[in-house]
Amino acid sequence: MSWLFVLLQQLKQFILPLFVLVVFGRGDRDELWPLIGVGALVLLSLWQYFTYRYGVAGDHLVVRSGLLERSLRVIPFARIHNVALQQSMLHRLFGVAEVRLESAGGRKPEAEMRVLRLDDALALEALVRRRGAAAVAGETSTEPAGTTLLAMPLGEVLRLGLVSNRGMIVVGAAAAAVSQASPRVLPNTFEVVSKWMFGYAGSHDFGVIHYVAAGLTLVALVVAALRLFSILLALLQYYGFHLSEIGRRLTVERGLLARWRTSASRRRIQAWTLREGVLHRWLKRRSLEIDTAVAEDGQQQRALRELAPIATPQACDELITHLLPRAGWPQLQWQPLPASSWWRLFLPSLPLVAIATVALSWRFGAWGLLALAWLPWAAFKARRRALRAAYATSDELIAVREGWWTRHWRFAELDKLQALHLTRSPIDRRCGTATLWLDTAGAGAMSPPLRVRFLPVAEARALYETLSRALAKRPLRW
Repeated sequence: MSWLFVLLQQLKQFILPLFVLVVFGRGDRDELWPLIGVGALVLLSLWQYFTYRYGVAGDHLVVRSGLLERSLRVIPFARIHNVALQQSMLHRLFGVAEVRLESAGGRKPEAEMRVLRLDDALALEALVRRRGAAAVAGETSTEPAGTTLLAMPLGEVLRLGLVSNRGMIVVGAAAAAVSQASPRVLPNTFEVVSKWMFGYAGSHDFGVIHYVAAGLTLVALVVAALRLFSILLALLQYYGFHLSEIGRRLTVERGLLARWRTSASRRRIQAWTLREGVLHRWLKRRSLEIDTAVAEDGQQQRALRELAPIATPQACDELITHLLPRAGWPQLQWQPLPASSWWRLFLPSLPLVAIATVALSWRFGAWGLLALAWLPWAAFKARRRALRAAYATSDELIAVREGWWTRHWRFAELDKLQALHLTRSPIDRRCGTATLWLDTAGAGAMSPPLRVRFLPVAEARALYETLSRALAKRPLRW
């Protein structure tokens, strides 16, 4: 039944045009053109099924496809960085899985097995793990027993839903899609709802206090609804989250209805990010993410990215210590950045507040000047950020700490640094400071940059020279 899953995957691309043709098409509604299109897709799916083969030859995987136009791909096991298994509800019903094998920097998978039996998919994953380790070590490797590094119970998944903004992101994306399909849908909806609300309020002679209370209540309801939606999404995506280590390879399995299983070698990790937001601190939790060299092309579940979507600070530190035993993470000596740089963090707020004040004053008159009240808060936040900013180095690691309201720690092993870049903007030259950029492979689009800002020039150049000498003595571990 592999062809059936290929057919369903292709129908996703054509289901909307076919629906529009059937519902809104002109002429005789009994025309067979839609059925002919579906029949062509069925034949194409069968064609792919009968012409797709894969096999193992020595230290590489061989994939053959096509009949008239043939394609042969030879993929060394050592080149495969990520193995991703995905199971939708239909996959789980039939006991099958979709498998993707990916290498560093590739925009497309090296190989994509649309449907394999689940036991065959797991056997292929284990084979890639064994052969890849053997190719790197230069010797045969036996399959070691797996070790659980982190498991998220239901309570942790619910906490993840509370601290995340996934509900707001999905709602925003849906609103953008609706606006693209029909630009008048959202304005018309807001207009109808507003007329009803203000009409109801006018008929009951509500005063200013009632309007303020109603507005606050409405905001609270919207926030609560978005948080509940985020909790639902967290349950669907992260229920049963399990991080395990088999040999030198990390594997994550998660999902409630659909299941994702993805794995990557520990040596493929390029950089690390530890995050802590306001709600994280209230719940005494943090999040630990990694960057690998595998391109994600918009599908987060493909690459191994989250080692700990949410966990206690102690659990995150223990995970880092286990995976980077020589880095000395808890014992790092943090070097503070100049606190006098706070005004440079405050500076970007000035034009934004000025634009907002002008716009609100034009619309609401003198009440728009209330936007200026944001400036004291922005200045206070900039000072707190400057006081907390710091960097740390060791024989194996460089780390940067930034943020105050929302915080993050960004760090990487010295063996994973590919380039150093020392820059000075006009403001830097005026203030006698510099910024040191540190580049690794495979940084995610949502990852904060790995950089040390606002360093005095002499200190920045000294750090640059120290790291340059360390990198010159070390081979790049890809």
